Amino acid sequence: MTLSAAPAPVTVLSAALLAYSDRAEIQLSRFLPADDQAPIELHRAMRYAVLGGGKRLRPLLVYASGRAFGAELDQLDAAAAAVEIIHAYSLVHDDLPAMDNDELRRGRPTCHIAFGEAMAILAGDALQALAFELLAADTALRADPTTRIAMLRELGAACGSHGMAGGQALDLAAVGKRLDARELERMHAHKTGALIRAAVRLGALAAGCRTSAELEKLEHYGHCIGLAFQIRDDILDIEGDSELIGKTAGKDAANDKPTYPAIHGLEESRRLLAVLTDEAVASVATLDRPVAELIEIARFVADRQA
Repeated sequence: MTLSAAPAPVTVLSAALLAYSDRAEIQLSRFLPADDQAPIELHRAMRYAVLGGGKRLRPLLVYASGRAFGAELDQLDAAAAAVEIIHAYSLVHDDLPAMDNDELRRGRPTCHIAFGEAMAILAGDALQALAFELLAADTALRADPTTRIAMLRELGAACGSHGMAGGQALDLAAVGKRLDARELERMHAHKTGALIRAAVRLGALAAGCRTSAELEKLEHYGHCIGLAFQIRDDILDIEGDSELIGKTAGKDAANDKPTYPAIHGLEESRRLLAVLTDEAVASVATLDRPVAELIEIARFVADRQA
């Protein structure tokens, strides 16, 4: 029996996915309030928090999933921007002194360092509201009201108490405690995974997909790469360079936060990362759709250097 070679590491995105990232940046700039409109300082803080950096993973997932199901790019722009704006708001709040208390994000001062804590809180609040406004008002979506409501519900669930905010609450409660493997997975399935799963499903919903079997496969794909993303983050927190990863390396260990390497060790964390990546790929490979971009994103999440 001849064993197939392991896939080559994907540390640089293809031209097609980089074009999606560039498109997301343009759409985000277009959708955000201009920084010469009052209240100027709030709008400056909002744009600072969203633009000028980041992997744009969540918009990539919206575009790749939507295109796999036949959507035109303009039908996906608002959903791609909305999910990234929610992500940016969460980072602003996560970095606050009352939360993770970090001073570096994407290689530059965090929002509260640049604009003050009060303005950072307001920027996060306004960004969250803007995301739902974009989805509700999107004229390019060309979807029936039921689909639009399903997309709004998807995003709301992903960032609420049973999603990202709930995961952050679990994370705060876990500082200094020893979690078991199931508790750690539950925390990150909420904190990191919920918004990633939503991004994958939002793209498909925008394309008109309402087939439960297909949406369930996308859900599992999103679950796997959401956990894989967190494991890779935890590994980079140990092995990465602050300048390269754009945030403070070693911060989790310094704050005694539960991480995959802390619970499983580095080698087992790498094994889990590989297993989850293979599961993600297998989940979408059975779809009768062009899923090469989704597979590339899964490989990139596992291999990224920043």
